[in-house]
Amino acid sequence: GMQQIEVLPNVISYSSTISACEKGGQWQRALGLFLAMQQMELLPNVISYSSTISACEKGGQWQRALGLFLAMQQMELLPNVISYSSTISACEKGGQWQRALGLFWGMQQMELLPNVISY
Repeated sequence: GMQQIEVLPNVISYSSTISACEKGGQWQRALGLFLAMQQMELLPNVISYSSTISACEKGGQWQRALGLFLAMQQMELLPNVISYSSTISACEKGGQWQRALGLFWGMQQMELLPNVISY
């Protein structure tokens, strides 16, 4: 007969679900999934970080977005244009213009081309 295969959620399935929550404006759910993922001892990748940062940005959670961005760098994951833009946007919405500017210059040094959202 067919063997039963236990399908455990992996980084890809978590990232896709976080991304779906982000698109639906569910920042708490996205963050919850992100934390659950780490409890499962799954290492978040750039996509899972970016989607969670973006979800926090949409929810007006600049401290959380910035915290995730910094955690991402501590994990030695290189932020992409999405993670930079979302964090810059979150800081800007939170009236944190100095932080937004600092991130913008950091992005320039990384030689990432700012997209339209960053300006």
